[in-house]
Amino acid sequence: MKAAILTEQKAPLVVADVEVPDLDVGQVLVDMAYSGICGKQLEEISGKRGADAYLPHLLGHEGAGVVKGVGPGVRKVKTGDHVVLHWVKGSGIDSAPPRYDWGGTSVSAGWVTTFSQQTIASENRVTVIDSDIDLEVAALLGCAVTTGLGIVFNNAALMPGQSIAVFGVGGIGLNVLQGAALVNAHPIVAIDLHDHKLEQALKFGATHTVNASTQDVAAFLRDLVGPNGFDATVDLTGNSGVREVAYAATSNTGKTVLAGVPDHQEKITIDSFPLHFGRKIFGSRGGETRPDQDIPRYLELYKLGKLKLKEQITHRFSLEDINQAIDVVRTGEAGRCVISVA
Repeated sequence: MKAAILTEQKAPLVVADVEVPDLDVGQVLVDMAYSGICGKQLEEISGKRGADAYLPHLLGHEGAGVVKGVGPGVRKVKTGDHVVLHWVKGSGIDSAPPRYDWGGTSVSAGWVTTFSQQTIASENRVTVIDSDIDLEVAALLGCAVTTGLGIVFNNAALMPGQSIAVFGVGGIGLNVLQGAALVNAHPIVAIDLHDHKLEQALKFGATHTVNASTQDVAAFLRDLVGPNGFDATVDLTGNSGVREVAYAATSNTGKTVLAGVPDHQEKITIDSFPLHFGRKIFGSRGGETRPDQDIPRYLELYKLGKLKLKEQITHRFSLEDINQAIDVVRTGEAGRCVISVA
């Protein structure tokens, strides 16, 4: 099968044929249909979090496909099931990660990878979905959609009428916005550097937009809600200065959710005094998603017309063109970029 391999950091992926090993306990073989590209893959390629000890290895952690086979002990899925692949643990066996063969070179992989025509995933990284769901849409449920909605429902626990400011409105940010709109939050402020992303943000529930490249974000937010600040602020950039602005814009009883991953050398400085009065700051891990419960629930909302999913996809590429796709995501041009890997 063909797979995109990270052979060295800060270099293009190599698309090559690798051999799929036999299934071990708790492993699921999936014929992949589509994969998304998340910021995590850009970080692995760029070395944002430091040196990579597992090269060469496969990439990708959100996708969808059809089960081709199951290893010993697997009970959650069966051959022919349509599944979403996700990096957050669900129910089932936490299997050993597979290793693929590339012309005599051993290629590492995690419990789920999606940049390949087939993949071996751990049982607890797959969730069965209805077979009538478009697999291109389903691929988004592996990370971007579930993380964004989970930030609203689980991390921020946002209530009707509460205010939220979202810093960075890419794939995850769009879903934070529409999650906030689902609970009737107000105002819902989208902050980004790109006008085209802010225009899209309005379609996903933002009531106000701020272009941080041309406007004073802190002043705009103060003017909008006053000195008391927002009930929730969400940083999806990982930028230290942005994280500090997000924290400063949070009310003394509000929550600052940090979901963007910073460079491993970047630190932030905050005034901790408001924490004694109830302000909270914490990191999000995939929106604390529970894949077995949340993915089917969100897909029901999609069927009811309550969630925009297809509309998030702005760019489509083949597996052979994955480096071009990564470049597009890196520039900030894309909403959600989907790779056809079949």
